Amino acid sequence: MEHPRRRPAYINGVLIAVNILYFFWLEFHGSTENAAFMVEHGAMYVPLVVREGEYYRLLTAVFMHFGISHLVNNMVILFVLGDNLERALGKVKYLVFYLICGVGANVFSMVVSIREYELAVSAGASGAIFGVIGGLLYVVIRNRGRLEDLSTRQLALFVACSLYFGFTSTGIDNAAHVGGLVLGFLLAAIFYRNPGRREARC
Repeated sequence: MEHPRRRPAYINGVLIAVNILYFFWLEFHGSTENAAFMVEHGAMYVPLVVREGEYYRLLTAVFMHFGISHLVNNMVILFVLGDNLERALGKVKYLVFYLICGVGANVFSMVVSIREYELAVSAGASGAIFGVIGGLLYVVIRNRGRLEDLSTRQLALFVACSLYFGFTSTGIDNAAHVGGLVLGFLLAAIFYRNPGRREARC
């Protein structure tokens, strides 16, 4: 029996392309591993957001990465998982979902940084990506433990390993990861409509 052909996920591809293009634009003009250079071009730095009102950093930082390995790790995960959620939510909802998760994860990270007085420079798509994972977790649960080639067990194991790695490593914005994960799960509860339930009402 042939599997149904999956619809292409254009928005997820565009998001990956934007991350990659901005990374190489930054590398062409300086070094993405230089914190001062990254702050100059939009990375998250709490004093500039709070004191100077540079709220745009909550968004621009989502598309910035410290070095090629940071970029590759995030884009591989987004490539593998993002398509599934885009097909489940739809293109427009997925774009809105991704951006809200990215900004929301940075807001949560900023609040934690202020409370703990840790004023590090931060950037990366991982908050938004953890939002995607949280959203997928909700959708998979709603679909009785499976969505395309994903299962609840696979996602739960991935989340556990990712969080463990984050909390046992240095230089990781764990607050953004946790914030994105929780926000993604909650947003999916608002955005997702189970097609099976719609068909059952007809």
